[in-house]
Amino acid sequence: MYTGSCLCGEVNVEVSGSITSIIHCHCSLCRKNSGTAFATNGFVNTDDFIITKGQALLSEYSFKVGRTRYFCKCCGSPVYSRNNDDKSRIRIRLGIFDSDITEQVLSHNFVTSKANWEKLETSLPCYEKHEPGR
Repeated sequence: MYTGSCLCGEVNVEVSGSITSIIHCHCSLCRKNSGTAFATNGFVNTDDFIITKGQALLSEYSFKVGRTRYFCKCCGSPVYSRNNDDKSRIRIRLGIFDSDITEQVLSHNFVTSKANWEKLETSLPCYEKHEPGR
């Protein structure tokens, strides 16, 4: 069981299953959404994800048709995103978790889109787009 919360603590989540396909994404959309050099994202099964507090405080934004990002109305923290083409799972930013996770990051993705000021030093695999098999 993983627990997490937004910055202000008004939205709380629980994940009862594993987190899969964890990556550091350097695309411009993730950089803009996170305000950082990259976003660390993973997938969880929709059935394993529960919002335990603050459902009414979630706001949503759709940059692309069929893809919706949910964030806290109070503090702006990204909570999760949903893709209508794959309703079996959601994407979650790992920074929301308060508990330690056991799964590990697999790779850096969209490294050719990385910020010019970022010095990428890593032993993880790096890909120009998504990791193979995704």
